[in-house]
Amino acid sequence: MDADVIIVGAGPTGLMLAAELRLAGVRPLVLERKAQRRDTPKAGGLGGQILELLRYRGLLERFEAACTDPVPAPRFPFGGVHLDFTQLTDPPLHALPLPQQLLERLLGERAGELDVDVRRGHEVTAASQDEAAVTVDVRGPDGPYRINARYLVGCDGARSRVRDQAGIGFPGTVYPEVNRLAQVTLPDTVTVLGNGDLDVPGSGTIHAGFTRTDHGLFGLGSSPGSQIVSLYTIEDESTEYDDDVPMTVAELQDSIRRVLGGELPVGEALRLSRFTFKARQADRYRAGRILLAGDAAHLFPATGVALNAGMLDAVNLAWKLAADIHGRAPAGLLDTYHAERHLAGARTMLHTRAQVALRRGYDPAAEALREVFQELLTDEQPLRRMGALVAGSDIRYPMPGARPHPLAGTFAPNLTLHTDQGMISLAELMHPARPILLDLADRSDLREAAEDWGQRVDIHTAKTDQRFADALLIRPDAHMAWAATIDEPTDTATPTLREALSVWFGTPSASRP
Repeated sequence: MDADVIIVGAGPTGLMLAAELRLAGVRPLVLERKAQRRDTPKAGGLGGQILELLRYRGLLERFEAACTDPVPAPRFPFGGVHLDFTQLTDPPLHALPLPQQLLERLLGERAGELDVDVRRGHEVTAASQDEAAVTVDVRGPDGPYRINARYLVGCDGARSRVRDQAGIGFPGTVYPEVNRLAQVTLPDTVTVLGNGDLDVPGSGTIHAGFTRTDHGLFGLGSSPGSQIVSLYTIEDESTEYDDDVPMTVAELQDSIRRVLGGELPVGEALRLSRFTFKARQADRYRAGRILLAGDAAHLFPATGVALNAGMLDAVNLAWKLAADIHGRAPAGLLDTYHAERHLAGARTMLHTRAQVALRRGYDPAAEALREVFQELLTDEQPLRRMGALVAGSDIRYPMPGARPHPLAGTFAPNLTLHTDQGMISLAELMHPARPILLDLADRSDLREAAEDWGQRVDIHTAKTDQRFADALLIRPDAHMAWAATIDEPTDTATPTLREALSVWFGTPSASRP
């Protein structure tokens, strides 16, 4: 085999997958069609549950240090209204102002530190598979060649060739709207007023926030005293745009003119991006030895969620692929990738489609709907629920067993742990991306039950400030596979623990011949 896993696409999802596979002792090969990293601006930030996962890999501080802009207040657009968490001391949704180009550079550096083979300018032209391997035809700088691997993962975006080669359907809806997002300077002739509105000679006042007209939606974000503003337009168009062709200032001004019916002079463009909205999800994320992740698997009709979903796909998939390649995956483990991440994708699709309904209405009934929705979000409980939904932190994966613990399938909180060696966080224990049995009640019976999996599962004993379970079994993707209730008897805790260990981590090594 030329590699254990061939990854097609060196975007955030592909690079995250490659790094996770290397942590698990697997040899990935990343093939990227473009010779250079993309210069066209795409996502302007990273947010949601992936930030906590990066903390669990010891990477979050590096990503935070790379942000050149201040972290914005926790206030996020949602279908023409806002989720405003500024009054909460612990918001359920966070974001980093990390443009995708910078994100890809950081992930590329991480891949380089882990000795990942990333080949740029190598385009996959065909793929096939049999029971033992996948074969990929590649067109590279020095001509065509053929390679093979145990698995192939398509992280190659909305127009995924890997998905097409695997014969996986990609049903959904295309919305006839074009979104343009920009950060620009304003000439001195335009005055930014104290309330954030703009005074434009010849056009009058342009209000901060969202302005709806018969021709679309205009958004303005500004700060008093600054001539740098964020601009946003949405309008229905039937034009097909190539994502590789960058937007221009002239195109932005034409869109503003159509939506507002007036001129807004702008100066230097600090960021320009254009995107359309689609709601599509692959029928299946796996077809034999070919799998999909990121935009190749799902496209959502709202901003700010695609990177979170795609990179979480990668983390979920990597340890399962590694277990199979190392010959220790229990039956059906790899199929749980589709079961879990398709569920998560459908959940993300739910709230992004709801955003479509909120933002696309222009009549009084639609305005009333947005007003009622915004009013509901003044209460803390629904606001927190919506924040968790958008962050992807409310996902509970289905767990085996007749009556799994309520914690099973949820993301493990970053507990502060008191050990004989001192205080440590759960995030620090998760840096190696290995499964953990965390004994929180000095349960020697549970530690002994897990010893047969000792080469695959790290066993730790600690105490917490507030014990909510006697023990937790945590997968490499930081989701809890099992939990013991407080003071749970050995005759129920031990067999369910061993069952969970077998389901997720295979036959105990002590039982092998």
